[in-house]
Amino acid sequence: MAADRESADLLGLPPLAGDELGIASLMISFGGDGTLIRAAHMCAQHRTPILGVYFGRFGFVTQCKPSELGVSLSEFFDGKSKFENRMMLRADLVRAGETVTTLHALNEISLQRDIAARMLSFRVVVDGRELTNYPADGVLASTPTGSTAYNLSAGGPILDPHVEAIVVAAIAPHTLSARPLVLSPNAKIELTVQAMGDAVLSADGQSRLHLLSGDVLSITRSERVTTLVSVDSHDFLVKLGERLFWSQGLGGNWEA
Repeated sequence: MAADRESADLLGLPPLAGDELGIASLMISFGGDGTLIRAAHMCAQHRTPILGVYFGRFGFVTQCKPSELGVSLSEFFDGKSKFENRMMLRADLVRAGETVTTLHALNEISLQRDIAARMLSFRVVVDGRELTNYPADGVLASTPTGSTAYNLSAGGPILDPHVEAIVVAAIAPHTLSARPLVLSPNAKIELTVQAMGDAVLSADGQSRLHLLSGDVLSITRSERVTTLVSVDSHDFLVKLGERLFWSQGLGGNWEA
């Protein structure tokens, strides 16, 4: 047995690096969506399936309740589990014509102003065609899985996670013409900062990189996928009603 570097000393086990933890037959995450996303960054490259056990507050991705863990594990070891492949995004940061770093995300890639910077203008190019400039605090590209995360807070649409698409949404835009876009999953999106100021690149909130003047952020569908153990095929629809309180009025009496 082994554990991650932070837990190894406490448990008296040999340490493993994050990428080594993802090499397994099954990854079990205990927590909310943030915990599962961290697991996805370890597992996606190896196609290791993840069983997300829900202990969070507002989760959409984790499916297994603690009381269902025993049954879910039995089904997995008996070869009866069903799996979902969730598309991911790839972000290549291009500087002076060279790719200096590559990030992968299950939820979203976001480019936004630094906390001390003023409003910026973000140029959006899709498949080589200049689409628009967003005067905004930022712009994000989201997967269907991430449509209920940062995208939802930014006013973007909710997508069924089984749909394959990329959502582009401005973050706190300073124009009424800014509208979220649902694009082909094979679209190539290029983002650049048009105004002077500090911009920060983030992938699922797991990393923060500062851009330099002239940098181009290229976003495409990732070759990686996150494989989830499916407990209930209708789980997403149930959660929409529960998490967004849509189901509270169903069957009830409405008063003027």
